[in-house]
Amino acid sequence: MEEKDTRVRVPCGPGSRDQGDPAAPAPAPAPCAAADTAAPASPVAPAELPEHRPSGGERRDRFITVSDREIKALYEPSDIADLDHARDLGRPGEFPYTRGVHSTMYRGRLWTMRQFAGFGTAEQSNERYKYLLRHGQTGLSVAFDFPTLLGYDSDHERSRGEVGRLGVAIDTLADMEILFDGIPLGRVSTSMTINAPAAVIWAMYLAVAEKQGVPYEELNGTIQNDILKEYIAQKTFVFPPKPSMRLITDTFAFGAERVPKWNTISISGYHIREAGATAVQELAFTLADGFEYVRAGIEAGLDVDDFAPRLSFFFNSHCDFFEEIAKFRAARRIWARVMKERFGARNPRSMALRFHTQTAGVSLTAQQPENNIVRTAYQALAAVLGGTQSLHTNSMDEAMALPSAHAVKIALRTQQILAEETGVANTVDPLAGSYFVEALTNDMEREAQAYFERIEALGGVIPAIEKSFFQREIADAAYRFQRQVQSGEVSVVGVNRYVEKETGRIELLKISPEVERRQIERLREVKARRDHGRVRDALQAVRDQARGRGNMMPVFLEAVKAYATLGEIMGVLREEFGEYREPAIF
Repeated sequence: MEEKDTRVRVPCGPGSRDQGDPAAPAPAPAPCAAADTAAPASPVAPAELPEHRPSGGERRDRFITVSDREIKALYEPSDIADLDHARDLGRPGEFPYTRGVHSTMYRGRLWTMRQFAGFGTAEQSNERYKYLLRHGQTGLSVAFDFPTLLGYDSDHERSRGEVGRLGVAIDTLADMEILFDGIPLGRVSTSMTINAPAAVIWAMYLAVAEKQGVPYEELNGTIQNDILKEYIAQKTFVFPPKPSMRLITDTFAFGAERVPKWNTISISGYHIREAGATAVQELAFTLADGFEYVRAGIEAGLDVDDFAPRLSFFFNSHCDFFEEIAKFRAARRIWARVMKERFGARNPRSMALRFHTQTAGVSLTAQQPENNIVRTAYQALAAVLGGTQSLHTNSMDEAMALPSAHAVKIALRTQQILAEETGVANTVDPLAGSYFVEALTNDMEREAQAYFERIEALGGVIPAIEKSFFQREIADAAYRFQRQVQSGEVSVVGVNRYVEKETGRIELLKISPEVERRQIERLREVKARRDHGRVRDALQAVRDQARGRGNMMPVFLEAVKAYATLGEIMGVLREEFGEYREPAIF
């Protein structure tokens, strides 16, 4: 008997390449077909038949969430007997914010519909942004290619074959000018998923705003700027932790003084979850990182209420509907309590956890890709019922390629249908008081607290990273989940249940090799016509500031305005700060 291919096609985030072979899955028995006079019906595969159980019995021996949490048959008042309404729930917009950070939530304003996009050259990505805005998107979210994420120019030897592949290539201010050409930065909110080079890329964005005549005070947006989760999960780190944290606190200080509406960090659990973490690991590790950034800001001499109101978060919305909703509610409550009680925050905005959500890229499958539309819709519904402030819905083709224009429009329409047709935005926190949801929320808070204690026992987040604590925990969870898929304990439709011989074919976006050639050609042109003396002086100022203790943002701004390249600026920092090498996990 042939084995079914039960490997889930796992991307590292939207647009990542498939890790299996979508073109050749192992064959599996076809589902039952209607009888035909010309040919006998195909036999029904035993695995597709409902399992016989005695009357009154349950269809499984064990009911679990996607995170391997056991679920009881029934939840009753006794499951939340210790819940104190004033202490644990309160009202929306009030401490501890369990029920939401705004009193009216979506009755006052819908969440921002922010589709993550970027590929090829700046011109191609600019065209996609305008396409999305024309179709009703309400915020921009920039995806950068791997060379940009790692601070290399497109002509660097390590960039070969990767330019524009998984995001847009940005080498100089000239690229950023093209990327936002015709897009008024004073009227649109922009999120940029960039980490190690975040301060330099933000400087380029600020310089474009200046050229458009938009004051810094009017800019709205977010830079991800979360290096701790890079060491934990995504691995696009460059510098060691200490100088990396300095760059982050420099953006906190500069933003608080000069760009007050900008979120200077988006503390990300998304990539932690995509690496294989459970829901509670995503919750605990993300908030632990957040507390570490707060400590770093205070140690840098900042008052907590000067920078904490502009801290934001980024979570994954996975397949287990109620577990995800409980995770979001627990996150708000934990953050509010710790910010008030441990860090002494007085400003309510310092205690109110605001977050962006992206549906789970890791849940998408290359098999039967249209099923991903349905998965994404349910995940988006969980994010909205959990109180998200902005949302990206993945496209059906993202287990195999960057999304096509057709696929991304369906993903955007999914959000619009959710907002306009379902009624879920008509009342605030409609699941509050549910015995099940409140019990899950309490459980997650308790389990997250147990993780915080383990992290503190290791000396804090950075020592725990250096001891590979997070990496081991995530690896163990990912291994356990894959075993459950292979055994059939966890069902994935189209992968180990309701399998079809044909995988389904959809049109995919292709990135031409010409993209790399054109990008390198533009980089050479910019280098040829810039003022070389000004570039030299600007890079020396970056070096001098890196050796001292001053804020790096002003020298980054001068360097990018001189059209110094991202790779040149990051190269100076590599020489001064060194590069991080991850320890092996044993």
